[in-house]
Amino acid sequence: MSATIEETATQDDILLRVRNLVQEYVSRGPGGVKAGVVHALSDVSFDLGAGRTLGVVGETGSGKSTLARAIIQADKPKSGQVTFRGRDIVGAGRRALRTARADIQMVYQDPFGSLNPRWRVADIVAEPLLGHARMSRTARRERVRELLDLVGLAPDVYLRRRPYELSGGQAQRVAIARAIALNPALIICDEAISSLDVLIQAQVLNLFEKLRTELGLSYVFIAHDLATVRQISDEVAVMHLGQLAEIGPAEELYAAPRHPYTKALLDSIPGLDPDTGIARRPIPLKGEPPSPLAPPSGCRFRTRCPLAQEKCAREAPVPTPQGSPGHLVACHFPLPVATP
Repeated sequence: MSATIEETATQDDILLRVRNLVQEYVSRGPGGVKAGVVHALSDVSFDLGAGRTLGVVGETGSGKSTLARAIIQADKPKSGQVTFRGRDIVGAGRRALRTARADIQMVYQDPFGSLNPRWRVADIVAEPLLGHARMSRTARRERVRELLDLVGLAPDVYLRRRPYELSGGQAQRVAIARAIALNPALIICDEAISSLDVLIQAQVLNLFEKLRTELGLSYVFIAHDLATVRQISDEVAVMHLGQLAEIGPAEELYAAPRHPYTKALLDSIPGLDPDTGIARRPIPLKGEPPSPLAPPSGCRFRTRCPLAQEKCAREAPVPTPQGSPGHLVACHFPLPVATP
């Protein structure tokens, strides 16, 4: 996959480059006996340009959160490269990894689970500054007030509060303030809005966009809500059973999906028919996802794919260019582009 990616990555401003990333976990049964190997990530490659947002979608268990953890080296991948600002951080030493992590921050799904319930908001937001920045106490206080103001929380109102005194949206804003405290270049949002109600989701999405414009941030935005991903992303990566099925510009991928799995995910979204205005019923994807302990041979989607043929069981598809530059599809029989 990396050779194909290299041909399409013509930008000079690549912030994050992931190549042939593999992550596997040993599954153990009763008594600690080895039950098999979970193929969590298999040969995943992509580029992310500075100031861009990559949306990552897929069913539960497709490897989205594992990808996030591999990027920040929370779990060191089995093999592959994660190059951030031109430096491979997979084999980096402790000091270099510490520096990289200051530039790559995470915002998690459950804000209350990521905030210390005993600490006040002022201490939570100041924590990265204590660990990575040499600042006087006065300068640190001013920075915390600035950060809270930046995410739309009045410092005089929220500085002394603890997480249990916050709503879900307020808690997530505190988590975002902490994430941007060190002026990172990249923020990984792992289902960062899925636990919030619809109104608060819209507010947090607007905040992400505002911060991207004002601070020049890049995002890896992981979500299962395809409509939300379309709204915020420049490019979208579709993951299936630890592999990238399709990756490309958001508008093109949504308008003309080339992988049967991508089309199945889009068909599962309820909506209105653009011609008649009548509600369109979602079409559920039939069949159960295969187990990552024993993925199918060849194409891992073939057991649920309506287009599968003998070749799909025999050969694993290689991502190849389809459509505009940067649009890659891992399918032996990609869907044709519909003619108007």
